[in-house]
Amino acid sequence: MFREMRRKKQVLSPEECIEILEKGTAGVLALSGDQDYPYAVPISYVYHDSKLFFHSAQSGHKIDAIRKCGKASFCVIDQNHIVPEEYTTYFRSVIAFGQIHIMENEKEMRDAIERLAIKYDPDDTETNRNAVMDRGWGRLCMIQLDIEHLSGKEAIELAQTK
Repeated sequence: MFREMRRKKQVLSPEECIEILEKGTAGVLALSGDQDYPYAVPISYVYHDSKLFFHSAQSGHKIDAIRKCGKASFCVIDQNHIVPEEYTTYFRSVIAFGQIHIMENEKEMRDAIERLAIKYDPDDTETNRNAVMDRGWGRLCMIQLDIEHLSGKEAIELAQTK
């Protein structure tokens, strides 16, 4: 169903892919947009238990695209060190493929937004975090991507150092 990577020496292990997803702060969510044009949007996220969670406004291009087609991919670039003398970059990146949907269960939504809040401000108090979440709750939309396939790759120069 999903393509195998051609350059086997550059493949990242599932554990390395998850590590990149856990430490990353932003990625690009790719959806099928208007008139079947690809729609790719930079977005913050949190990874948990083979799922990615995003927050959003309740309407807009992203929400329309998710309602239209439940398939998505999400790319995170972990490293992109430019090496001018070689006309290249030493990169590490991950692409997650899966089914995406708008969350409806309030407890699951609350758990997801709390994970997201803790990721981006781990030192915040629970009291303040809850107050902020409560203030925006009526406008909040939470999105879940259930990962079906992970693909990670790094520059051959990085792979050779292992």
